Amino acid sequence: MSLPVLVAIVALGIALSVAAVHFTGGSKTAALAGPDQALSRFAEDFPDETAVTVRLTADAKTAFLDLGRGRIGIVHGIGDCFLTRIVTPRDVTALTAGDANTVSFQLADFTWKGGRFSFADAVDAQALLNALGSHHSNSTREAA
Repeated sequence: MSLPVLVAIVALGIALSVAAVHFTGGSKTAALAGPDQALSRFAEDFPDETAVTVRLTADAKTAFLDLGRGRIGIVHGIGDCFLTRIVTPRDVTALTAGDANTVSFQLADFTWKGGRFSFADAVDAQALLNALGSHHSNSTREAA
């Protein structure tokens, strides 16, 4: 078999594999239908925790749950699955407010570093900024 024919067969095989994964739902991204789904998903991993408040991001890919005692629960969509974490201000290595509706933070956790999160309501963004920034001396609060 000639090299050009072999290259064509391999390229076609790869393209068909990628298409099959995409069309069978492999490229689907997870989004939260609402606060109830965020609470339910968080309860799967942390059944003994009770959330007081749920704050969804504008794109519905992340929810922040106020657990009390200075702890925040996170439900974040990665691919077609959800990651859950409990964080405290001590876990935050960097914290900024991009604008009234946006909060960015980095975590010391090597498995998930955090990110930039936009809310539909500036009150939710400020509440998260306050919760993650309390007792955190290295936080940077920038007003845009």
